[in-house]
Amino acid sequence: MRSFRRIGAFGAGAVAAVALVTAAPLPASASAQADNGDGFEFTLYAKEIPAPGADESGPPPKVGDTFTFADDLFKTKGGDQVGRDGVICGVVRTSGDQADTNCVGTFVLNGGPGGQLTAQALTTFDISAEGPSAFDLAVTGGTGDFKTVSGYIRVTPDGDYERMDFHLTR
Repeated sequence: MRSFRRIGAFGAGAVAAVALVTAAPLPASASAQADNGDGFEFTLYAKEIPAPGADESGPPPKVGDTFTFADDLFKTKGGDQVGRDGVICGVVRTSGDQADTNCVGTFVLNGGPGGQLTAQALTTFDISAEGPSAFDLAVTGGTGDFKTVSGYIRVTPDGDYERMDFHLTR
């Protein structure tokens, strides 16, 4: 069940608004514009914040099950915190060891650039796997410095973290 819950984001409709936290600004590469001045590209690392009393064992997911999780976001593994996210997922299909989940999340980023991003994905996961494979989230909206962006976030497992490569255009 742990691998099913740890899908990185969503992160980012149906997620409660997340208040900004005080943190260090994003790395210099995050505030640098793309060559044509129309976007941002940067990498962050997400570390899940375990929910109190969360039970990672249990029956396999079934259609209609939902789960939520939250991550702290860092410039580097164990580095300065630059934000957080909140994600909600619903199981929409199961077949053998496969489960399709529709996940929506909100990312709150502080510093330059700063604001909120929303993203979503319909992703198939192998329930029996140790961890999820890489997947992409579609950026669906934003606020602050991200109010006119679109793009995607590539999420890749990286030890106790999820590597999140942001590819955003204006």
